[in-house]
Amino acid sequence: MSRFAVALRTEFLLQRRYRLLHAGILSGVLWLAMLLPMRSDIRSMVEPYVLLGDLTIVGFFFIAGAVFFEKDERTLHALVSTPLRFTEYLASKVVSLTALSVGLAVFVAVATHGLGFRIAPLLLGAVLGTVIMLLVGFLSALPFHSVSDWFMPAVLPIAVCNLPVLSYSGLWDTPLLYVIPTQGPLLLFGVAFDQKTISFWQAGYAVVYPILFAAGLWLLARRTFDKYMVRGA
Repeated sequence: MSRFAVALRTEFLLQRRYRLLHAGILSGVLWLAMLLPMRSDIRSMVEPYVLLGDLTIVGFFFIAGAVFFEKDERTLHALVSTPLRFTEYLASKVVSLTALSVGLAVFVAVATHGLGFRIAPLLLGAVLGTVIMLLVGFLSALPFHSVSDWFMPAVLPIAVCNLPVLSYSGLWDTPLLYVIPTQGPLLLFGVAFDQKTISFWQAGYAVVYPILFAAGLWLLARRTFDKYMVRGA
């Protein structure tokens, strides 16, 4: 079995150990409790916002929580002396938590709409949006020693990543918000529930830009990990 396969299996086990799976299911149930009493037309309007919020919870908070658990147990410091490469370590986290996030997104969509939504843009938006939020959350947690130190500074990246809500809702329709990579996934969620019609260039942007941005975040995560964890260890 490859190092990545072992790391991925370990991440799924850690999700259970850290109760991340339980927290994800609870999050999905709470979203359903909010959505199901709504009329179907209003539910379709609200669903893209809900999915973006779910990406923030599972993507940003879950990976940051996992990092702080590992810091407390000092497994991150021990990691630098193992054969496991950084790419394998981070990829195992991204794959496992993306699977959880996408599973929750599909669960909420099916529970509220049956099969009356477009699955392809939903899956694409959920995968791209989750990867972005995971990498942002991972980067935000590395410089801090505890959750209490991290919590207040973490408000800034969360607020920035959720700014596309202003453009999507029409409150602040400016091209500047297209710089924020979560704009693309939010547009895809709108398409999934027939709330948005996007042009060809918007469709290309919604897919290509988050991928490029995620690649940049990955390189930054490598450098940040080396700075705060490898040299620190």
